[in-house]
Amino acid sequence: MAATRYRRFLKLCEEWPVEETKRQRDLGIFLRQRVAQAFREGENTQYPRLKETSFTGVTVQDCKMILATDILKQMEDMKKGTWKKLRERFSAKKSEEDLK
Repeated sequence: MAATRYRRFLKLCEEWPVEETKRQRDLGIFLRQRVAQAFREGENTQYPRLKETSFTGVTVQDCKMILATDILKQMEDMKKGTWKKLRERFSAKKSEEDLK
């Protein structure tokens, strides 16, 4: 993944012009410096994760729990409307009575 990012940043640096008239405030020069600093080993640069969360702030464990089948089923049940819930309950009771 770091190799792909590195190539994308290189492409950005190639396409972003350096403007000599904007000394010490040129975005093109700043980008080149930051890319060189961040990718000291080029495509072989490794990126350690600084935090155990993503942009959402949710940890991996929380994501696994949220996406668990049981939790998803509970969420689907919560989404059902009142009439649908009542209809399912009564149809289940009716089928139980029919079996007796």
